[in-house]
Amino acid sequence: MSTMVATAKGQSRKYLHTYDEAVPWNQVPGTFTPWQPLPEPTDVLFYEGLHGGVVTPQHDVASHVDLLVGVVPIVNLEWIQKLIRDTSERGHSREAVMDSVVRSMEDYINFITPQFSRTHINFQRVPTVDTSNPFAAKAIPSLDESFVVIHFRNLQNIDFPWLLAMLQGSFISHMNTLVVPGGKMGLAMELIMTPLVERLMEGRKIG
Repeated sequence: MSTMVATAKGQSRKYLHTYDEAVPWNQVPGTFTPWQPLPEPTDVLFYEGLHGGVVTPQHDVASHVDLLVGVVPIVNLEWIQKLIRDTSERGHSREAVMDSVVRSMEDYINFITPQFSRTHINFQRVPTVDTSNPFAAKAIPSLDESFVVIHFRNLQNIDFPWLLAMLQGSFISHMNTLVVPGGKMGLAMELIMTPLVERLMEGRKIG
């Protein structure tokens, strides 16, 4: 990512989760594709993954990011999504998924969650149905069964009155925090992100 910032050039690779993703590459799930050069010229790099804002003694990815956005459910919902996805789509047993959650907890606490304190915006989905025991859930709560808490940090010119008018059912819950019905999440992202990306494309800072 530092090379991309300095030269507008770089390489990318993909993580292969399933056999459907892996077969075209003649690989197995759980592996990465070979590195490939990014198209040139590349004005904008969109990275979606777990480490866009990570900071360790060896690496500071967050320092290279112009706009850092967190999309995260509350933890019980995250576990429900993982359990159902990994058992139904990836063929893992319920016990294997639960063991994976336990084994990843240290990394989750030390590397994943701190990133959400460095983001410019967080979109956090909060179910309005009972998720007290995520490991007994039979289905993932739908967007319509959720609210989305949107928190802004160190951003200027966020037009809260306009967002409230455009997003029916939304409200301000705290300073720099907007809550919208789950079904409005996509629209909220579009309304919020579009002017920020346009500002970056014009060479202006967003903070």
